[in-house]
Amino acid sequence: MTYNRFAYLYDQLMNDVPYDNWVHFLKTVFEKYELNQPTILDIGCGTGTLPILLAKMNYSVSGVDLSEEMLSVAMAKAEHEKVQIPFYQQNMMELEGFTDLDCVTIFCDSLNYLETEDQVEQTFKKVHESLKDNGLFLFDVHSPYKIEEIFGEETFFIDDEELSLVWSCTQGEEPLSVEHDLVFFMKEENSDLYERFEEYHNQRTFPVDIYKTLLNQAGFEVKEIIGDFDEALEDNSERIFFTAMKK
Repeated sequence: MTYNRFAYLYDQLMNDVPYDNWVHFLKTVFEKYELNQPTILDIGCGTGTLPILLAKMNYSVSGVDLSEEMLSVAMAKAEHEKVQIPFYQQNMMELEGFTDLDCVTIFCDSLNYLETEDQVEQTFKKVHESLKDNGLFLFDVHSPYKIEEIFGEETFFIDDEELSLVWSCTQGEEPLSVEHDLVFFMKEENSDLYERFEEYHNQRTFPVDIYKTLLNQAGFEVKEIIGDFDEALEDNSERIFFTAMKK
């Protein structure tokens, strides 16, 4: 899966994504584990919003994403914000070139683009190789509740004068998976005409116990699991956060 033209519209469509909450979560974990200005790798960094926020707080941060288009946007944003961030195009399952990191993150449900337990475990092992001993691995995923009850068979709409989106969700073939069919209507410059194009994305999540097992098999100790950034994990939590440490 790659983000094609969607990459250049991502920030406009996702302007309500709570990046400050991820920053707060990170800072809380760093304080708890007494990490002072850790080296951070953000996998699935997208258009670079989170790495840019962290770089502006003087963290040493790098970004990895599969999408060349997303990284192009990220590099332009970093230049505009006058921060130095190395960005790399890599598949998270084939991560290489990183060692002795203090912290690796995979946020904003990027991990849910992996479709099998083997792919998740392979990614966990690559993350493990990239961290120093006792390094932290922080990630979030869609909860089973969100996949089944929030996405379900729903259709969402974003209607703006310049850009509209019809976002249809259907249950996928695999358990706890969802297929996203995105249809965009973008107004052409100096025209009343709209251009139509589509993107298709598939996501899957797994029960908490599966993630815990795969983390243990990859050499991690699960330190904490919470729901929705800073709450106790409940049956109706929409997002699940994991804090794991390299053993």
